[in-house]
Amino acid sequence: MALWAGRFSKELDEGVNAFNSSIAFDARMYEQDIKGSIAHATMLGATGIIDEKESRIIVAELGKILEDIDNGELEFDSSAEDIHMFIEAELTSRLGNTGKRLHTARSRNDQVALDLRMYLRTELDGILDQVKALTLTLCDIAGENLHTVMPGYTHLQRAQPITFAHHLMAYAEMLIRDYDRLMAAQTRMNVMPLGSGALASTTYPIDRNMTMQLLGFDDITANSLDGVSDRDFCIDIASAGSILMMHLSRFCEEIIMWCSWEFKFIELDDAYATGSSIMPQKKNPDIAELVRGKTGRVIGSLVTLLTMMKGLPLAYNKDMQEDKEAVFDVIDTIKLCISTFIPMLETMTVNKQNLRNAAAKGFINATDCADYLVKKGMPFRDAYKITGELVALCIKKGCTLEELPMSDYKDSSESFDDGIFDAINLENCVAQRNIVGGPAPDTVKAHIERVREQLK
Repeated sequence: MALWAGRFSKELDEGVNAFNSSIAFDARMYEQDIKGSIAHATMLGATGIIDEKESRIIVAELGKILEDIDNGELEFDSSAEDIHMFIEAELTSRLGNTGKRLHTARSRNDQVALDLRMYLRTELDGILDQVKALTLTLCDIAGENLHTVMPGYTHLQRAQPITFAHHLMAYAEMLIRDYDRLMAAQTRMNVMPLGSGALASTTYPIDRNMTMQLLGFDDITANSLDGVSDRDFCIDIASAGSILMMHLSRFCEEIIMWCSWEFKFIELDDAYATGSSIMPQKKNPDIAELVRGKTGRVIGSLVTLLTMMKGLPLAYNKDMQEDKEAVFDVIDTIKLCISTFIPMLETMTVNKQNLRNAAAKGFINATDCADYLVKKGMPFRDAYKITGELVALCIKKGCTLEELPMSDYKDSSESFDDGIFDAINLENCVAQRNIVGGPAPDTVKAHIERVREQLK
């Protein structure tokens, strides 16, 4: 019989019970549920709301239940409504009336809000570690490619010379922002709702500060209605997670292109690529494609949570049971993607010569050619026009700016001399962009060191 069955004259329909049940997905919170109950029982005993001896018995038995679940000696009952009812029913079956005292001054509404915050708080610790590890992986690869010249792109057209290190560190900056967003979500989430009751707190003289300290929260919720009905913390995680996955998806898009024969900038290790069932020559970047595809799942979960909450009156509504599957999928998907993404990057081969060749063929030093004339005193727009004409001439002749004879330069402007070839040398073009945020090797090296220090 359900623990809430006193008001009802018949058992819940079997189909409705299955529809109503959440233990299939909220069972993962069993540890948080038990630890929350241990703190609650400890507080009930300390405040004299229940007998202190009974409080100690409840705490000890809850510890045994936790141990039994961890050891596999106690299995979840699939017919239970949720993990909270399962734990309480198990406790009551073991302790009788003493076990029934645990739920004094508590509702499932504030209990589930507590469990979810505690569970997500722990899960975020793991994801934060993963984001940090991924960022450091980028720093490592960037440090090995400070002088690996490649074309930078706008509109997917070769634009200006940069280095592979500089390109990777752009993603490092995105990940640092992701880390900050996840940290902020974790901080906002670390507020304890227990004591809110069903919606209007309780008439018992509970000590919320004691429970808060026992469970490691920073503060307690200031309004009982908000305490049980707030799911902003789930939305925060899904939002920050969606942005993180969007960044990974952008990176995957580039990895997929870089692996193609049209680019051949990198090659993925055989352990992180797959073949074709019919085309023996194929080596597909399936891992990157899956991460790109799974981004939609995380964004979809964010939309699920926002849609679920947008029309709910205060306080708790059963709709909110849908929060867990959505936010759990966000957590699971991110962890899975990053755990595969890191070794994929660590084992890839960077084709440095192909990157250099691509940089040489796109006239990406044209801006440097124009800047050379500007430094000689020519207005930029005039220098821009002359350089554009030189690029057109190179295309006509089938050569690059570096290969164009000095006579052609002189025909365009008497301001040109042999110094132009140093000015448009790709390595020099990169090295001269040595302002903070630029691609010069020394600048990027300092950037890497700054990121490493920041992550400490």
